[in-house]
Amino acid sequence: MMKYAEVAVDAPTGYDRTFTYSIPSGLTLKPGHLVHAPFGPRVLPGIVFRLSNESPVQETREITGASRDQPVLSPDHLSLARWISDYYMAPLYECAALMMQPGILERIRSYYSLAAEATSGQKLSPAQSRVMDYLASRDRVERGALLRAMGPRIESTLRTLERRGLVEVSSEWQKPTVRPRYVTHLEPAPSADGAEESLSPLQAALLDYVREQGGPVPRAEATREFGQYAVSALEKKGLVRRVQVHVERDPLRGRVFTPDEPPNLTPEQQRAVSVIEAAIDSPSSEAFLLHGVTGSGKTEVYLRALAHAMSSGKRGIVIVPELSLTPQTIERFSSRFPGQVAVQHSGLSPGERFDQWWRIKEGAYGVAIGARSAVFAPQPDLGLIVIDEEHEPSYKQDDAPRYHAREAALKLAELTGAVVILGTATPDVVTYTRAVNGRYRLLTLPDRIAAATAQRSNGMAAQPSVQVVDLRRELEEGNRSIFSRALSGAMGRAIEAGEQVMLYLNRRGSGGMVQCRDCGHVMRCSRCDFTLTHHAQADRLICHQCNYRRNPPGQCPKCRSRQIRYLGLGTQRVVEELEKEYPGVTTLRWDRDAASAKGAHERIMESFRQGEAQALVGTQMIAKGLHFPNVTLVGVLCADIGLFIPDFHAGERVFQLLCQVSGRTGRGPLGGQVILQTYSPGHYAVTSASAQDYTSFYDDEMAYRREQMLPPTSRLIRLVYADISQDVCQREADRLGDELKRQRLAWGLTDTDILGPAPAFPPRLRGRYRWHIILRGRDPRSLLEKAQIPQGWAVDVDPISVA
Repeated sequence: MMKYAEVAVDAPTGYDRTFTYSIPSGLTLKPGHLVHAPFGPRVLPGIVFRLSNESPVQETREITGASRDQPVLSPDHLSLARWISDYYMAPLYECAALMMQPGILERIRSYYSLAAEATSGQKLSPAQSRVMDYLASRDRVERGALLRAMGPRIESTLRTLERRGLVEVSSEWQKPTVRPRYVTHLEPAPSADGAEESLSPLQAALLDYVREQGGPVPRAEATREFGQYAVSALEKKGLVRRVQVHVERDPLRGRVFTPDEPPNLTPEQQRAVSVIEAAIDSPSSEAFLLHGVTGSGKTEVYLRALAHAMSSGKRGIVIVPELSLTPQTIERFSSRFPGQVAVQHSGLSPGERFDQWWRIKEGAYGVAIGARSAVFAPQPDLGLIVIDEEHEPSYKQDDAPRYHAREAALKLAELTGAVVILGTATPDVVTYTRAVNGRYRLLTLPDRIAAATAQRSNGMAAQPSVQVVDLRRELEEGNRSIFSRALSGAMGRAIEAGEQVMLYLNRRGSGGMVQCRDCGHVMRCSRCDFTLTHHAQADRLICHQCNYRRNPPGQCPKCRSRQIRYLGLGTQRVVEELEKEYPGVTTLRWDRDAASAKGAHERIMESFRQGEAQALVGTQMIAKGLHFPNVTLVGVLCADIGLFIPDFHAGERVFQLLCQVSGRTGRGPLGGQVILQTYSPGHYAVTSASAQDYTSFYDDEMAYRREQMLPPTSRLIRLVYADISQDVCQREADRLGDELKRQRLAWGLTDTDILGPAPAFPPRLRGRYRWHIILRGRDPRSLLEKAQIPQGWAVDVDPISVA
C-alpha cells in the first residue's frame, strides 16, 4: 500500500502542478482516481496522478475520500493530460477533466447563513448590513444566488463577515448531473394457484402478451396498450413483477444504414493504403499527411485503413472539424461498418454522451466519430486516429485549456503506438512544412475520382472550371446587383437545367452594418467593438460575438437623422435576392442561425441532397467535406471577407476556404463550375485558389512568413488580459510588458521578441476591454518561465489567431 498521492486539484494553481496528500488507512487508490482533497479551507475534487511511499514535504493533509471505486482515467490519458498541461501552460486538473466521462465532474455548492452568535448592535458597514439583513430573512442562501441578488462585488464583504464570525459557510457535494438510465419493465412471475382464474379478458390478454415477448416489456408500453388498471391488477395478483432494465441512449437508434461495397482503388489510393496498413502493423507510432485534392477519395483511404486496424484487433477515432460534417461522416462510416460506429460530440444530449462514452470504454465500437473533443474518447486498443480537414482552426479550443486537437492526437498516438492520418486538400502551412522536413510522411492524391459517366481516359475527373470576377469592373460597368453578370447567367442556366447551385458567403444575417447617411455613425454593440448585423427575418440588430440584440433604430442616436441605411451583405439577403431574381426557385439557408436546433444540420443536408431545393446559401458550414453530386455551380459572392483582418493567418484561411468551397462542385457526371467574385483578383490567395495550386500558395505564404518571422519559422505565445475598465486593462498590460522586457534583458534572451502591449482585436468583447502581448521566437516559453504571469492573464501557446 502506497502512503502518498500526488493530486491535481480543481483550483487555479498554475500549470502541470500537483500536491502531495497522505492516503488514509482503508482507502485503496490508483493513478486516475477522482478524490476529495482538502485545499485551504475547502475540500476540492482532484485527480491522482502518482502514488509513492515518500513525500517531498514534511507535513501532508489527508485525502478525505474517493468519488469512484475505479480510476476514471487510464495511464495513457493521465500522461496526455500532463503533456497538455505542460505544453499549453494550462491547469493540470482542467486538462484531465477533458478526458473524464460526461457528467462525472463534481462541484461543491457553498451556502451562507447567519452565525448562531451573530447579534444586533455590531458595528457594520452599509454593505455588511445589507448582507446581514438579506440573510436574516432566509434560512440559508446558495452562494451563486446571493451573488446574483447582491452583485459580485459583495464577495469581499462576505469574507470579512466570515472572518468576524457573523456568517457561516456550509458546503455540499453536488451529485453527478448524468447517470445511467433505467426503465421499469414487466416480466412474468410464478403464478399462484387460482390466480389466473379471475382475470378479465383484457388482463388475460396482457398476461399472454408479457409471456410471449421473450423478455421484459416496458411498463409504459403495457400501460399504453392495455391500460393502467390491467397492469396494476396483474401486479397485485403477483402474475407480473417489476424489474429495472438499463436502457442505452443511442443517438443512432432507429437509423438504417445501407451497407456499401468498397470501390476499386486508384493506384494513388492503393499506394497510400498499403503504406498506412504497414504502419498500423508496426509497433511504433507514425503520422501521415494525406494531401489530396477535393474529391480525390481521401475518405476511402480512411475507411480502408480503419478496416485493416479493426481486422488486426485495434480500434480507431475519426475527428471532423464541424458538427455539420458529423451526420455525413457517420452515414459513410456506418454503411461500411454497421453497428461499429459510436458518436461523441456536443450536439448529443448529456445522456447520449454518457452512454456512448461508457460503451466506447467497454470496447463496444470499432470507431468513434466526433468533433474536436472526440480525440479524448476512451477507445481501448487504439490503432488509428484520423483527423479530417486537419487545417481547420476549429480544432483549437478557444478557452482554457487552449489545446489543439491535432497536436493532442499526435501525442496520444505516440503514447499508444497508434497511427495518425492528417487528411486535407489544403494543409496547414505548419503541417506541410513538417511533412516536407520529414517529421510526417507525405502521401498525395493529385487527381479527382470521376463519376462513372464522366471519366477521362485515365479514370480521373477534371477539376471544375474556375472564373474570377473583378467586382470593381462590375461596378464601373453599372452592375449594382450582388450577383455578377457571369454568376447570374450561370445560375440561370443551372436552375433551368434542373441542376443545383451553392452560394457561399461567410457572413450571416441580411446586411453587414447599419449606418447613418448624414453623420456616418455606425451602430455598434454596447458590449463589444463590433458592428451590429441586421437580421431581416427577426428585424433585429445582432452582435455576432456576444449575441447582444436590439431593435433597428428609427433615427440616428448621434445626430437624430432618419437617413438610416443598411450596408453590406449577409446570407439572409442573398436568399431574398436569389428568390427575387429567380421566382419559383427553392432555396435553403445553412448558417448558425438556420441550424441552431438539434438535428438541423442533418435535416438541411438531407433535404438538399434529396433535391428538395435547387439552391443552397451558406457560410463556411457548406465549404467543408460535403458531397452533393448534382451541384454543378458554386458561387463565392465575396472572396475578400476575412482577407484583410489583422491576423497573419488571414491569407491562408481565405485560400483554404476558397479551395474547399470550390471542391463542392463537379463531383457528379455533369461536371462543375466555380465563380469567385472579388475586389482583390490579384491577391496570391485568390489566384492560387482559383488555380487549385497549393504549391504556388505555399511558396508565396512562406516567403511572407520568413520575412515577418512567423510560424513555422518561429513560435508564438499570446498573452491576453481583459477587464471592464479600460484603464485597468492598459495599466496591467503595461506592467507585465515592462516586466517581460526586464527579464529578457536580465537573462539575455535576445532571440525572443516582445510585441506590444497593444489593444487586441476586437479591443472590447462582451463588455471587457482586451489588451495583448505576443512573444515571438524560437523558444518564447523560456521567457515566460523566467517571469511570473499574474492571475487573470490568458496564455495561448501556438495561437491560431493574433487578432
